[in-house]
Amino acid sequence: MNLAFLIMLFAMMSSTLVQGQEARVQSSADTTRMRIGEQIEFRIEVETDSSNVVFFPDGQTFLPLEVVEAFPVDTLKAEDKYSLIKKYALTQFDSGSYTLPTQQIMVGDKAYFTDSLRVAVNTVEVDTLKQKMYDIKGLQPVDRSLSHWWQYLLIGLLVVGGILGILYWFLWRKKPLTEEEAAALLPPYDRALLALEKLDNSKYLIQSEYKEYYSDLTNIVRSYLEDEVHITALESTTSELILKLEMLRDSGTLKLDDASISQFQEVLETADLVKFAKNVPDDSVIKHDRELAEALVNKTHDSLPEPEESEEDPEVALELIRKKQRKKKVIYASLASLGFLIVVFGSLSYFYGFKSVKDTVLLHPTKQLLDKEWIGSDYGYPSIYVETPEVLLRTDQPWPEEIRNQIFGSQVFHLDELGAPFYINLRVTTFKKESKIDGSEAMNNAIKLLEDSGVTNMLVKEEDYTTMTGKEGLKIFGTMGVPVKGGKYKKMEYAMFNFVHAGGLHQLLMVFEQDDPYAPQLVERIIGSVDFKKAG
Repeated sequence: MNLAFLIMLFAMMSSTLVQGQEARVQSSADTTRMRIGEQIEFRIEVETDSSNVVFFPDGQTFLPLEVVEAFPVDTLKAEDKYSLIKKYALTQFDSGSYTLPTQQIMVGDKAYFTDSLRVAVNTVEVDTLKQKMYDIKGLQPVDRSLSHWWQYLLIGLLVVGGILGILYWFLWRKKPLTEEEAAALLPPYDRALLALEKLDNSKYLIQSEYKEYYSDLTNIVRSYLEDEVHITALESTTSELILKLEMLRDSGTLKLDDASISQFQEVLETADLVKFAKNVPDDSVIKHDRELAEALVNKTHDSLPEPEESEEDPEVALELIRKKQRKKKVIYASLASLGFLIVVFGSLSYFYGFKSVKDTVLLHPTKQLLDKEWIGSDYGYPSIYVETPEVLLRTDQPWPEEIRNQIFGSQVFHLDELGAPFYINLRVTTFKKESKIDGSEAMNNAIKLLEDSGVTNMLVKEEDYTTMTGKEGLKIFGTMGVPVKGGKYKKMEYAMFNFVHAGGLHQLLMVFEQDDPYAPQLVERIIGSVDFKKAG
């Protein structure tokens, strides 16, 4: 008897201990009636001890109501218990009566559920006797935002400004003739005398740079002989040059005496000793060689016949120099512009990627669509909200004859034409009350419409699809041959999304070129924007 009593007592104590560990979950709303667009506050309170971890609902688990904001958890302590309070702001944009589903709360490893709640969403009443009613306004032009274009404008101004600056610096800027260019305009005789004068003012002798001095001295005379006598003097050795002068003298072309040629030979041999044997001549020798060099120039000039007028015309020589200058300027400007463009293109490629920059410069059609300022709008009735690169235009595209008697109304909107790099077709159809909307039949009818437009070899794949807002639909996708000019066909990809909403059938078709890297991004962005309520 005592043993049975002890067992019963132990069981009662265990039951009391387990009950003490149970959590308490309560839920409530500040109101169950609201107007379209208003918010209600839904509150979940969990009472438990500190040893349990509590997980509240997260995300859009309150559908058909939408979570506007989930507030942080408030914690209150009462004796050995904790009260955790989680609040949610919920809203709805369509009138009607909605059931707020039960919500699961995890306390430790045990699940608790709130009660469902009925919420009435009422329309905003309008007194038509006091509030004057107006017709629906037509489409109004809207200035497109240029928020994304300032970058292109800035880059364009940078490129154009850089190229104009390069052209100005190398082509259009008037520069005075350099000392070398001005000297080049002089006749060979005057040019040689001017060079000898500059040599006298140099610091070669002061700095004991005898090799440089004699190199310039002999090169001045050699250059003069090349320009005036027309012999290859700069590339000739001393013996070769003397031999050429003697041959000209013997032929009567150059009237130089033997003494002048011999004296010039002495100057050249002294220069060779200085340059190659590092010989250091006396100052008197240097002075004497300088005088002999100028004397040879003078005697050579006096022995030659007077040049023709055209050969000595400074304007002709100046024009030749200017032509050379212009040619150099064009070459330098072209190279500088090319280098500038390479730097700009390389910098942009580093930050934005080579392919993106290349396709932007080459005006890739789908890249342009992706970079545009997108427009969101409601189409058809019952309306579907879609964001697209450009506004879809309304067109006439009737259903096949065999199902027209089932249709109450149909509206079609499109962007571009079938066969374009990226084609959009949106069809919103309402059926008569006695007609049944069958997803598979609607898909087959849509395929027949495409085939009637000339499409061939359609490969059809099918899968269920759910939008970002939780709307379920059917997706068909694959490839097909699209007719192009010349009776040919181009293989393209397509994706069609079918949704049934509020008694209407919504079909969104996108056709694009294969291997287009930007087309999937366009499709994802367009279908990700689909909604079935008024935007905003």
